[in-house]
Amino acid sequence: MIVVDASVLIAHLEPADRHHERATRLLLAHQADEFAASVISLAEIYVGAARANRLADVERAIARLSVAAVPLAANAGRRVAEIRATTNLKLPDCCVIHAAEQHHAAVATFDSVLADQARRLNLLTIN
Repeated sequence: MIVVDASVLIAHLEPADRHHERATRLLLAHQADEFAASVISLAEIYVGAARANRLADVERAIARLSVAAVPLAANAGRRVAEIRATTNLKLPDCCVIHAAEQHHAAVATFDSVLADQARRLNLLTIN
């Protein structure tokens, strides 16, 4: 399984994004793998879509990619807080790490700080 950060999905969904081609290549190269995203990452993606009145289009695109939503369990707060305290990552990025840890998954991201911290926590990164 690959937990996909919002940076990759946004780039793939937005042709004008400077990482669009890179994101599309990454997703195609790993199409045999299962994709997942933290519900917080999905919310990040949906914000821009909602502003542009494209929410339904983006939801369909995420469904076509078969990106499974990784929920935050009621007891996730403690681990997310530990990740935040030890890495200084922003909370959405901590949720990416948490999702990858939960599923023993790799992290796909274009955020170098997130990738560095994921590797420090012994998670495989794809970028």
